[in-house]
Amino acid sequence: MTQERTAPAHEGAEPPAQAPLAGSGTPQGSGLAQQVLGSSVGRNLGLVVALLILCGVGIWTAGEQFASVDNALTILRLASVIGVVSVGMTFVITGGGIDLSVGAIVALSSVWSTTLATQTMAEDYHWSVIVLAALAVGTGCGLVNGLLVSYGKVVPFIATLAMLASARGLAEIISERRTQIVHVTDFTKFFRADVIGIPVLVIIFALVAVVGWVVLNRTTFGRRTFAVGGNPEAARLAGIDVRRHTVALYAIVGLCCGIAAVMLVARTTTGSSTHGTLYELDAIAAVVIGGTLLSGGRGTIVGTVLGVLIFTTLQNVFVQNDLSSSVQAVAKGLIIVAAVLLQQRLAARSNTGSS
Repeated sequence: MTQERTAPAHEGAEPPAQAPLAGSGTPQGSGLAQQVLGSSVGRNLGLVVALLILCGVGIWTAGEQFASVDNALTILRLASVIGVVSVGMTFVITGGGIDLSVGAIVALSSVWSTTLATQTMAEDYHWSVIVLAALAVGTGCGLVNGLLVSYGKVVPFIATLAMLASARGLAEIISERRTQIVHVTDFTKFFRADVIGIPVLVIIFALVAVVGWVVLNRTTFGRRTFAVGGNPEAARLAGIDVRRHTVALYAIVGLCCGIAAVMLVARTTTGSSTHGTLYELDAIAAVVIGGTLLSGGRGTIVGTVLGVLIFTTLQNVFVQNDLSSSVQAVAKGLIIVAAVLLQQRLAARSNTGSS
């Protein structure tokens, strides 16, 4: 009986792969090149090259004005706020979801944390009251999204779209569509300061990115995120509480929105219902450019950071050359389409190579 079962397996098995003979088949170098390009290192290297090319174009067209240290710090400051949101978006998309409400959550958090009552408490106690208010509002909105998606069985697109409308509307009601000025000077001094010449906002972005990388790549939570995004049913059968994990992912992106709101309030010294407009599109674009699959199961914080820097540098190059925002939007759209097509091509090659 044992021989009858094992024999067909040996007879029907494919012969082991052999190294191609000299002068025949595909060269070994091309296969190695495809593996490198399809790996995370290859994708990140491609993003670095694209960023360097953009910087070269900026120096060629704008000269010393683009290459100055002040302009580099300006790019980093602009990238820091949307970068924090994009790190949170990476978690949600890697887990197989999507969040269209991040911009509205940033606006609501900024308005709630700069109301007269909140600022009065901050002046009476400590400026950290503003920070805690923004973080609480952002995390609360994320929890609502997660509960609707996980336990309410609402499609993520619809649930977060509803939050987008609701949060933006609530921000307008609270602020009465007026810009709220921050009067707590200690708050603005702290977040607008520099540490060894590096803006505090850039340091916060770097810390969020590092923590996000560690959580996603070096913890059980990160491994579960990849599993849930890759195959939710298989993750459930493996003992992962998919619903609770999904709630946690949306809470993380909500927390990142709260952090971004604090940074935006500090940078502009205002809280407004118009803050965060189109942040959801910018964050998704940066995540996709970075190499995170929209279908879930694969995500990269390093790629997201590079994607944010690419879009922010592109915006700066356009501003330095007095080009219209319309042309910039067209260029951004072309970059997104090219990135998605490249993802599909690399995925098809990896599937062909593994089959």
